[in-house]
Amino acid sequence: MIKITPDLPANLLGYLTPGAPALLLTCGSDDYPSSQYTWAVATDNKHIRFGADQGSTALANLNRAGMAGLVVMGANDTTFLVKGRTRLLKERIAAAAPASIALFEMEVTGAKDQSWTGVSIAPLHYEWAADHREDLLRMEQAVFSEMRES
Repeated sequence: MIKITPDLPANLLGYLTPGAPALLLTCGSDDYPSSQYTWAVATDNKHIRFGADQGSTALANLNRAGMAGLVVMGANDTTFLVKGRTRLLKERIAAAAPASIALFEMEVTGAKDQSWTGVSIAPLHYEWAADHREDLLRMEQAVFSEMRES
């Protein structure tokens, strides 16, 4: 049975609180979906902060519609589609420099558990190139920290 909750279930909240990669879904003005990889951090069971690249279709869609979905694929079959209303918190996440990423917050209106009994998925994660891995992991943690504190 598919269960949709009005807020983040405990396992999803626990997974997103420290920060994790996610897939951002928006709807274009042409009514077609758009997706972008991002980072996401839950600040409580009703709010998720995430990034949107400056100049991207996702940013234009967020500014126009104020709604989004996030697909979260984590360990232990933590597989969810989260939907909600969004608002811009700040134009740039400083810790992400030189990338130019806006910070948004989603007020969760629904979280749908998309796990299947007997099926496991690999968690979504970024695999950084070996020659930059340590620097990029530090940057990612700084981004998560800034997202929580903003």
